[in-house]
Amino acid sequence: MKIVSGDLLNSILNSLEQIDYVKTEDIPNINLYMDQVTTFMDEKMKSAARHPEEDKILTKTMINNYAKNNLLPPPVKKKYTKEHMLLLIFIYYFKGILSIGDISRLLEPLTGRFFYEKEGLGLEDIYNEVFSLEKAEVERMKKDVAEKFQKAEETFADAPEENLEFLHQFAFICMLSFDVYVKKQIIEKMIDNMENSRNESPSSGKKEPKEKKKEK
Repeated sequence: MKIVSGDLLNSILNSLEQIDYVKTEDIPNINLYMDQVTTFMDEKMKSAARHPEEDKILTKTMINNYAKNNLLPPPVKKKYTKEHMLLLIFIYYFKGILSIGDISRLLEPLTGRFFYEKEGLGLEDIYNEVFSLEKAEVERMKKDVAEKFQKAEETFADAPEENLEFLHQFAFICMLSFDVYVKKQIIEKMIDNMENSRNESPSSGKKEPKEKKKEK
């Protein structure tokens, strides 16, 4: 049983090693039609899907719903820019843990301040900065996962031998789930705080004229 458990942990750690993200240099510098967007996302992010042969990374309906819910600015003459692609990638990762409403509240200031920015800090700069932290995070995550796995293996010492494998894995899943639950609570609290701060700030609308000017 220890060999099976060890193989499971190694498999999990190896899958963490394979985590990657779409590089900005991989995204075309030309505007894309919707069909091209969905094809690109499928090709670049298929490995992140639970069932790659079945799951759709992105569909036309999803994109239209994101625009309808103000997660995504409208396309330019039916074409999507590199900034649109970056937002779609953010949305893909957020939607696994956050509601559409929370994603909208989180992305609204990002889009408002940086989507149309061509001088200074832009959305591409923010994307690169955020994802540059990935490697260090993966290493910390591997250590944390391994520690949780070991603790789970030490539970239910008095349980019947035939139930141990299931109970150990159940304990491990519960520990991981609690970790996700707590972090989700923190994220939601931070989103609420960010929105409250924007509503209370007297300068919250200063960027609006600049954005409208850039859209013309």
